[in-house]
Amino acid sequence: MEICRKGDELEISDLDPFLAELLRQIPASAEAEESSVRQRLFSLPADASEKEICAEWKLYVEPELRSLFQTATETVTADLEQLNGKEKSVRNCTLRIPTQHADAWLNALNQARLAIAAKCNFTDGELCDHYRSPIGSRRDLSLFQVNFYGFLQEFILREVSGDGPVERQPD
Repeated sequence: MEICRKGDELEISDLDPFLAELLRQIPASAEAEESSVRQRLFSLPADASEKEICAEWKLYVEPELRSLFQTATETVTADLEQLNGKEKSVRNCTLRIPTQHADAWLNALNQARLAIAAKCNFTDGELCDHYRSPIGSRRDLSLFQVNFYGFLQEFILREVSGDGPVERQPD
């Protein structure tokens, strides 16, 4: 897998089928249907005993967050259409993300990471263990997914902030 910036796009090339599938799972992973996930994504800004603050949060902030999350996920879903059915399953493929979609990708990746961590109830120690290997269970795969999404977030942040490697020239 190679990641670089080409003009106004972030390009992930030589993407093997396994990692392509993890990317395809971002929108589904970001869903907040389970109560533990909703609690994590829409956590209150104060202790529940501070009823006025919590009520205002639910009334004014939470609906806007839901809208932001939905819009970001829709943008990522549209970008991921590039990976759906156009390539042979054994062939590596390329994903091009317009740089103007970077915020949506950061948002959706963060949602997915938070949701997966909440569903799996990962400890801080597990989330900080970046050398865990091999993938031997669904839980291990989920942890790998969280770390892979974090890696992508780091790349996107570096590229859009201008701290990334030198831009690769078109072939």
